[in-house]
Amino acid sequence: MSTGIASEATIPDSGLARAITEFVRDTATELLFNHSSRVFQFGALAGLRRGLRFDRELLYAGAMFHDLGLIPGHSSANERFEVDGANAARAFLTAHGVAEADVYTVWTAIALHTTPGIPVHMHPVVALVTAGVEMDVLGLTYGEYTEAERAAVVSGFPRTPHFKEDIIQAFYDGIRHKPDTTFGNVKADVIADKEPGFRPGNFCSVIRNARWADGHAADCGCGSHA
Repeated sequence: MSTGIASEATIPDSGLARAITEFVRDTATELLFNHSSRVFQFGALAGLRRGLRFDRELLYAGAMFHDLGLIPGHSSANERFEVDGANAARAFLTAHGVAEADVYTVWTAIALHTTPGIPVHMHPVVALVTAGVEMDVLGLTYGEYTEAERAAVVSGFPRTPHFKEDIIQAFYDGIRHKPDTTFGNVKADVIADKEPGFRPGNFCSVIRNARWADGHAADCGCGSHA
């Protein structure tokens, strides 16, 4: 447990939280375990700064499972990795007797954590998982944390010396087998970075290639068209 930050931003000391820690530590890489732990703490600190009331256990679950869909044992062949992680969290939390509404909140937080602009307007747990990710990976709110807070979080859960490239590689390794799932997703940039010849899906192309025939009105069955 890190010291030097508000107690509300420390890892919850509960049976459920300990089970989550054990499961993710045994399942994910050290890189992703430490990253996810920092996501929780940065997210919790953001919640305190914003004056939000949030359930620390649910936030911890969302943060710790948010990248589990990158791990082979939890990665499907055709779902977005965020959905895979959300499904893993749902199975785990349900097995531990967590209420369905709370499970759904965690599922949503994980599923939306790569969708900019939406989570901030949602349930505090949904908003704060994304806030933690945006701080630890993108540094978007770096200046909103004190130097002491940043140091305390990183001291407890260290960043690798080359974390930026390491996390990009981890993203790529987790999604390279299903590039189509990155359509409309920031992760398409990861594949494009690693595979210069990669051509991501294009929304306008999907519209233009739709089976609808433009140029005449659809038959409404009324016998005439205005």
